[in-house]
Amino acid sequence: MTSYGQFCPVAKAMEILDERWTLLVVRELLAGSTHFNELRRGNPKMSPALLSKRLRTLERVGVVRRTGDAAGRTSYRLTESGEELRPIVEALGAWGVRWIGELGTEDLDPHLLMWDIRRTVAVDAWPRERTVLAFELDDVAPRVARWWLVVSGAEADVCDYDPGFDVDATIRAGLRTLTEIWRGDREWVDALRSGAASVTGPTSVVRQVPRWLGQMQLAAVPRPA
Repeated sequence: MTSYGQFCPVAKAMEILDERWTLLVVRELLAGSTHFNELRRGNPKMSPALLSKRLRTLERVGVVRRTGDAAGRTSYRLTESGEELRPIVEALGAWGVRWIGELGTEDLDPHLLMWDIRRTVAVDAWPRERTVLAFELDDVAPRVARWWLVVSGAEADVCDYDPGFDVDATIRAGLRTLTEIWRGDREWVDALRSGAASVTGPTSVVRQVPRWLGQMQLAAVPRPA
């Protein structure tokens, strides 16, 4: 870690937190990720080596606790110190929604989008039986253009390969459009009405898809007038 050489508590905190990717690792832990692969899925552009390095640093300073189970699988969880970062991360997210709205092409990532949908989708609003939504992104490379969201009871999973289940409805949209809807920059009704997004399937299911998927939690943050 780089030292600022200041006694200021803000400077001492930033010696830990302003290293590249560190707060995004904390964000994933706050969102409920506990295993290395889950943390990678939440930061798909971060190398495994750098993730390991950041986790070791966070463990050393007491922000993260590493444990192992009987099967030898390692878990990472925030300590009391780490949990205290929650309002800080939430405030940064709200600030970003309000004041940094423009998205460049480099900010669009289907892996992160689908992972974020999977981990925060309101499964309580879904039918209790297994329900499958297929996503077809029309403006990305074919290898990352098709995704499946499977919700069964209280569990949700996302696949980049066909899981072999019957599809209840299919959402077609560009990655930018779907990202804007998820972030709250654009409403479902507007995207559907304009043809930027479409949902096909039985009418009874199609009507429910926007409610089932919803938007990310920070979408509710008010924007400046």
